[in-house]
Amino acid sequence: MTEEGTSTSPGHTEVNDACDTGWDVLQWDAREGCEVRQMLDRVADKWSLLVIALLREDTLRFSELRRAIDGISQRMLTVTLRNLERDGLVTRTVYPEVPPRVEYRVSPLGLTLLGTIESLVTWTEEHQLEIARARAEFDAAR
Repeated sequence: MTEEGTSTSPGHTEVNDACDTGWDVLQWDAREGCEVRQMLDRVADKWSLLVIALLREDTLRFSELRRAIDGISQRMLTVTLRNLERDGLVTRTVYPEVPPRVEYRVSPLGLTLLGTIESLVTWTEEHQLEIARARAEFDAAR
């Protein structure tokens, strides 16, 4: 038995830990049956954002994506595409040709994420000078 306000395990709350309990940042890792943290990790990943943005207006093949994304390895692109497909953000179409042709496009669900990505990029562009100034001040104080 514990005192009121104390927990028996990390992340434990008296409130049901399901996803519908509200926006509680302290519960992102602890809520059972809720994949908020996994999805935040996915969409915050730099490769995922680039893939979704590239597929925004066009259907692309693996090799086209790889050429368009500077610095991504074949393995990382494969993993990224597989995860985005699993999450329903990207669709993969295999054509029965020799050799097989595989194309990727952003799904309707992925399209709903584009506005959020654009907002994040816009915020970053609008505040990049302030961020650079803050970094310089921080670094100078060290």
